[in-house]
Amino acid sequence: MTVPQVLAIWIGGNVAGVSLVSWTSYLFAACLWFVYGIQKRDKTIYLACVGWVLLDAAVVIGIVVHG
Repeated sequence: MTVPQVLAIWIGGNVAGVSLVSWTSYLFAACLWFVYGIQKRDKTIYLACVGWVLLDAAVVIGIVVHG
């Protein structure tokens, strides 16, 4: 779901119907999980969160730039 959203924003420049509040919340949650994974030294958690943080940040930045 996230990759098509990133492509729609960055390639198409279409941010219609995309919520900055929702995607910022997703980014915040991914950051919290990343920190938790680091604290627990669980690679399964924090490595997956790297991807989520990058994708969610791409959406948030895209909304700000193209919105």
